[in-house]
Amino acid sequence: MSTKPTTTGLDWTDLDRRAVDTARVLAMDSVQKVGNGHPGTAMSLAPAAYVLFQKLMRHDPSDARWTGRDRFILSAGHSSLTLYTQLYLAGYGLELSDLESFRTWGSKTPGHPEYGHTVGVETTTGPLGQGVANAVGMAMAARYERGLYDPEAAAGTSPFDHTIFVIAGDGCLQEGISAEASSLAGHQKLGNLVLLWDDNHISIEGDTETAVSEDTLKRYEAYGWHVQRVAQQENGDLDPAGLYEALKAAQAETERPSFIAARSIIAWPAPHAQNTEASHGSALGADEVAATKKVLGFDPEKSFDVADEVLAHTRAVLERGRGTRAEWEKSFEAWRAANPERAATFDRVRAGELPTGWEEKLPAFETGKAVATRAASGKVLQALGEIIPELWGGSADLAGSNNTTIDKTSSFLPAGNPLPEADPYGRTVHYGIREHAMGSTMNGIALHGNTRIYGGTFLVFSDYMRPAVRLAALMRVPVTYVWTHDSIGLGEDGPTHQPVEHLSALRAIPGLNIVRPADANETAIAWREILKRHDKGAPHGLALTRQGVPTYDANDEAAKGGYVLFEADGGEPRVILIGTGSEVQLAVEAREQLQAAGIPTRVVSMPSVEWFEEQDQGYRDAVLPPSVKARVAVEAGIGLTWHRFVGDAGRIVSLEHFGASADAKVLFREFGFTADAVAAAARESLEASAR
Repeated sequence: MSTKPTTTGLDWTDLDRRAVDTARVLAMDSVQKVGNGHPGTAMSLAPAAYVLFQKLMRHDPSDARWTGRDRFILSAGHSSLTLYTQLYLAGYGLELSDLESFRTWGSKTPGHPEYGHTVGVETTTGPLGQGVANAVGMAMAARYERGLYDPEAAAGTSPFDHTIFVIAGDGCLQEGISAEASSLAGHQKLGNLVLLWDDNHISIEGDTETAVSEDTLKRYEAYGWHVQRVAQQENGDLDPAGLYEALKAAQAETERPSFIAARSIIAWPAPHAQNTEASHGSALGADEVAATKKVLGFDPEKSFDVADEVLAHTRAVLERGRGTRAEWEKSFEAWRAANPERAATFDRVRAGELPTGWEEKLPAFETGKAVATRAASGKVLQALGEIIPELWGGSADLAGSNNTTIDKTSSFLPAGNPLPEADPYGRTVHYGIREHAMGSTMNGIALHGNTRIYGGTFLVFSDYMRPAVRLAALMRVPVTYVWTHDSIGLGEDGPTHQPVEHLSALRAIPGLNIVRPADANETAIAWREILKRHDKGAPHGLALTRQGVPTYDANDEAAKGGYVLFEADGGEPRVILIGTGSEVQLAVEAREQLQAAGIPTRVVSMPSVEWFEEQDQGYRDAVLPPSVKARVAVEAGIGLTWHRFVGDAGRIVSLEHFGASADAKVLFREFGFTADAVAAAARESLEASAR
């Protein structure tokens, strides 16, 4: 049904047209069979996805993790069939049976694309706009990777040069995260990023005129993007030739990210469903599917009908992909021969290994001295930066408070930026006041591979990041959040900035490890453990103090998440005090009172509940003996985390309300975070356990 392009820039045959229409039919059939899904966008976007996978992208379906590949992100993840049909046609491992089992238990084709679940899916998408920010992160990572391994090469000549392609819809561009990320991309001049906007004017509530009236192209021009619009064909379908030429022009633009607007008609060419909101998220119905198949020249009585010659034509990309990768391998081997030291670093990083002697660079902190854990974290980063070049990151405009500047002389900023420390391959990232985009670009950086990324803000502003943090946990990607000002201890800024519910809320995210070190030495051990866990693929959030806290002797068992910091004197412990972060010192002081009263008391520091619960039962019971029923947990936040650790006879010293504006010491005293209060709670627990 697609008209033949008039340009000679694209080799387009009748088999290509039939392959595009086959993708449309498969999208209809997949949704119709399961009874739910999003057929319309997959139908209208079929020419764009086909041009990318069959005519333009550098990829090899037989090696989906090839370092030199271009990346494709479907930010409009609800249209997962846009991606699944191309993965099937190209030979990534999906077969017709997988499309037939769309959205069903155990299938390779879930409702939204899931990283690690389906070969060829680069990131988990669904929450709109996240994919745009992931793509920005991948483009940043590609530039930083090039700086590590091949910075002197001319543009377009390095084996590390590749393009990040993303398809986004109206919903993606309405979500605030895409605005944050797109602004950052324009500022960074990410010339390796190409965004194709499916401008179909339809959302769930109907025509997008209900919600949007700005000139999106001018908005992206204002961000500093290279902007194009692709005209429709006369019949309303997307124009493959126009798309191809625009995409090629976008690749040729290396000084700015590129934005391509393509006006499509959702569910084209369905006779009655096209250009309707119903086709966005509902099966078209048997009659409409049959009618559309007739329009496209398919047998309306057949489902999942793929002609052998069409599949043979599209699967030829397997051989082309192998050839493309073989050519890349030649350039890669030439680079390797010319850069043996960099090649050794690349091999080490690719293998997930850290450089020899890196642990010796970790600072040790003097016992007894008061040090804010945010300051200790900064010293760790600066020390490790000297030996781990793949470690980079920054802050959402709070570097001075977060202590996240790994190198003051080197900022990740594009050529032409006027700052003296600007370097396209710099170590320190300035995310700007864009916490949500920071979180999701970090996901993209981690997914891209070959570097290690962190980013910081205040713990209370993890709320702005939460959707990206949740996706990091869902995908199991190794990003590190440096969340400082972790309690009412930040003081005078008051309750808007004082996290109360955040620790418990973040611990509720499956797969996210929260680490709240008690002191400077625990902070160093925490960073060491996080770096060691990189290949386990889990995100980590460090919760760090603004205020100074006493430094205790380093204990490597902190890496187990919970350990005995001070043992009971005078026999087996009668009561156990559990603390995290700045409240550990209160447990230590309370222990002294209790010991003086003849009550043997153990203090357990538990920087990470998640790490502790990974340990075997024997270790956990050794730290928290089941026989000791008298227990107190103390943490300057809501007590939700601690009920399972203290039991029925236990007590929790917590904060079940918002804070106030005052000096930290005043707040801790007024809100009951004192050694006396912890000791009193211990006595109550002892009485309760004796009943």
